[in-house]
Amino acid sequence: MFFSVAKRLFSYLLWAAFSLVAAAGVNATVCPDGDALALSWLDKMSKSIRQTNYHGVVMLQRDGDMQVMQVSHRVSNGHSSERLAELTGGGAQVQRSGHPVDCIHPGDRLLRGEALLPEDTCGIATHYRLAVTSGERVAGREVVRIMVNPRDIYRFGYVVDLDEETGILLKAQTIGHGRKILETMQFAHIVYSDELPEFSQSDAVHRAQHVACDAQSAPAQHRITRAWSIGWLPRGFTATDPSTAPSDRRTYTDGFAVFSVFLENLNVAVLAGEGLVKQGGTTSYTRGMRIDEQAVLVTVIGEVPVNTARMVADSLDWLQ
Repeated sequence: MFFSVAKRLFSYLLWAAFSLVAAAGVNATVCPDGDALALSWLDKMSKSIRQTNYHGVVMLQRDGDMQVMQVSHRVSNGHSSERLAELTGGGAQVQRSGHPVDCIHPGDRLLRGEALLPEDTCGIATHYRLAVTSGERVAGREVVRIMVNPRDIYRFGYVVDLDEETGILLKAQTIGHGRKILETMQFAHIVYSDELPEFSQSDAVHRAQHVACDAQSAPAQHRITRAWSIGWLPRGFTATDPSTAPSDRRTYTDGFAVFSVFLENLNVAVLAGEGLVKQGGTTSYTRGMRIDEQAVLVTVIGEVPVNTARMVADSLDWLQ
């Protein structure tokens, strides 16, 4: 449970920041419906998240449950490291270290706007309305609030509060249909310093690894031997991995949201029906189905509404 929450927090503090970069390179003169001020603040955030040393206490609240964690980020000699420690629960920890700050993976380049779809000339602003407004102090810091409203029903909205001085993401809320707050991440305390605090010792430490930029990853062993594809995606969602090679998983992003599709062959008859688990802004949708007489189990997990996950699953098919 903790590691899924820790991954979610890393997503907010790091992945969310990189994802917002896709909007940063958009020229507001080419996109009159885009908010130039909002884009400039997202640009500042995208740079500060890589360059700033900080540590603090973060709270993640969803579905009536709250997790509290100690978090740190440090940049030294061109490499970054992050650490999360659970302050509630069992005290487990997640660590990531030794990642070159100039190492930009294909997914990051996509989120920076380098590989957006040709028709998305306004970047993220094609699919979200951005607006800067006033916000309340977070962790004792003055903030700039950016309202991120979806232009269709296939994605969630967001409210993000950035540190007015540094541009660091201090608070993020995922907003569902009907303006319902699905989950909230925010700093309760933050200090900008390269002198990081001591973390409590833990027997449950997960060391997350980074893929080297100058080397190919070892081939993964997959149970799926046929190539498959997704026939329908909401506009703006782009695959972050090759879509033609056999694989158990595909991942897609529109810059803010990300979801993965998992495929598993079944050796037994599949029953009609579907399974659904919603936790805050994360949807897990599972459906058994038959494709060319092959029984399969399709699972869509990510930050999208249920109907989006269902329509994506329905469109799965084998490549000829």
